[in-house]
Amino acid sequence: MARKNEEQRISAVDIVKNGIIQSIIEGKLKPGGQIPTEPELAKTYDVGRNSVREAIKQLQAFGILNIRRADGTYVAEQSSNKMLDPLLYSLILQNRDWKDFVQLREVIEIGVLHEAMADDGIRDIVPALEGYIADMQEAARKAPPNIDGILEKDLAFHLAVTDAIHNPLVTTVYEYITRISVPSRRISIEKWIADQNMDLFLDLHRRIVRTIEEGDQASIERVIRAHYVYWRRPQGEDGRRKDTREG
Repeated sequence: MARKNEEQRISAVDIVKNGIIQSIIEGKLKPGGQIPTEPELAKTYDVGRNSVREAIKQLQAFGILNIRRADGTYVAEQSSNKMLDPLLYSLILQNRDWKDFVQLREVIEIGVLHEAMADDGIRDIVPALEGYIADMQEAARKAPPNIDGILEKDLAFHLAVTDAIHNPLVTTVYEYITRISVPSRRISIEKWIADQNMDLFLDLHRRIVRTIEEGDQASIERVIRAHYVYWRRPQGEDGRRKDTREG
C-alpha cells in the first residue's frame, strides 16, 4: 500500500510539473509572471498541496521557476543552464548503443553546418578554424603529445561553427551534447595518436574548412559523416562505447 501511495504521489507531482510547463509553452504563463497559488494549482490539477509544493520545488531546481519569499512563485525571466540538466542526465542514463549518440551528433552538426553556410558571412570564421587546426597540430607534435591541448582546440573548432549561426538556443544544446562527448573525445585523441593517424585527424577538420570556403552545401553530409566514421566503428562485441575515435 505504501508503494502504491508513493507511486500516486510521484504521478501527481508529474501532473503538476507537466501542467505548468505546458502553460508556459502555450503562453498562458509568461516569463517573469506569477503562477497561481498552491491552493489554486491543487484545485486545477486535482492533487494535494504537498504534490504541488514538490512540483514547484523541482521546477525551481531546474531553473524554470523562482520562489520569492512572502511574495509568490514566478516563471524565470532568463534561461539557465539548470534548465537543460534533466535533458543531460536523461541522455546519460539511457545508456543506449553508443552509435545512437554518434548519430545524434551527426544530425546536429550536419544541420548546423547547413544553416551556417546559408550565410555568406560563414567564411569569416575560416581564419579562426585554420588557427585551431594549427594549434592542434602543434600540440600533437609535442613530446609527449598534449592531449588536453588538442581536445581544447577540437572543441573550440566545432563550437565556432555552431556559434556562426548566432542562435543561442542551438549553441546551448550543442554545448550540452559536447559535455557528454568530452570523455570519449579524449579517448579518441589518444587512439589517433597511438595509431599515428593525427594527419588524418587534422585533414578531417581541413575538409570541413574547405567545404565552408567553397560554399559546397552538397558535400556537407558526406564530410560530416566521414568525420565520425572511426568513432562509429565498435571494437567490442556489443558495440557499446568501445571504439570512440572521432574528430
